[in-house]
Amino acid sequence: MEKVKLGNSEIEFKPIVFGGNVFGWTIDEQQSFALLDAFVDMGFSFIDTSNNYSHWVPGHTGSESESIIGKWISKRDVRDKIQIATKVGGRRAGNDKPNLKKEHIIKSVDESLMRLQIDTIDLYQSHHDDLSTAIDETLEAYQQLVHAGKVKWIGASNLSPERLKESLVVAEKHNLPAYIAIQPEYNLYDRSKYENDYEQLALENHLGVITYYSLASGFLSGKYRSIDDIRDAKRSDALKGRFDNRGLRILDALAQVAHSQQAAMPTIALAWILHRPSVTAPIVSATSLQQLEELTRATKINLSTEEMSLLNRASSHEES
Repeated sequence: MEKVKLGNSEIEFKPIVFGGNVFGWTIDEQQSFALLDAFVDMGFSFIDTSNNYSHWVPGHTGSESESIIGKWISKRDVRDKIQIATKVGGRRAGNDKPNLKKEHIIKSVDESLMRLQIDTIDLYQSHHDDLSTAIDETLEAYQQLVHAGKVKWIGASNLSPERLKESLVVAEKHNLPAYIAIQPEYNLYDRSKYENDYEQLALENHLGVITYYSLASGFLSGKYRSIDDIRDAKRSDALKGRFDNRGLRILDALAQVAHSQQAAMPTIALAWILHRPSVTAPIVSATSLQQLEELTRATKINLSTEEMSLLNRASSHEES
């Protein structure tokens, strides 16, 4: 598959984004290095993380993922081969309140740059919305960072469609940097929120779209086919509500297409996302080379009209 461009930016990449939430959490530094090496060797380049990964792990500060990526960049000398996206303003260890105040952003970017061991962040994203901070204050902070050469482009994750729309208006009105990309939850099971609230907004404003939870917390991996299968799973709480008639119908359709394509079910689930016209690329997280190979193979899958129709019907709420 050819490279894609992220919104109106100059960021071009093969359309799989490596999600760095696993670095220092479910895989250690050595494993992280091996997977990042393989990712780049396959011709991919876009890595997404946050300044609070993995704060949810007891004893972690939220600096683990950026620090591992930074050590890898330094040791491998790969800066000119990759693009780095990270986030600011999200919940952190001991503080669950989002913070997009100018002072916090200015301080946080220097911390991220130091951990990542780079001079410029390609895509700096508002992680969670901070309703206590005026939009222009947040965008003015980003303007300062762009002028200083610390950030190239900005994006948004977990902003309401209303706040996202208002942010674009404020940016244009006051000549401030505008979000060029959004990061929504989107997959075969969780479709309606993005398609109803964000998709048209993204298309009208030429926003890049990089999706998270692209495999619905592992539900679309094919590893689990019933409630009994998830009893010992780490994400059992996120999975248990998905085994309804619609969820089982999606798994059956995925298995059918996977069989005809001679591919793994998660490969097909990602290929479906890649065939959606408004999506730039899915974010994927892998903890083994086999997983990474399966997920990145999605860029080579060409789903037929009939296969897309089968998957769309199976995941439609109207069929439930």
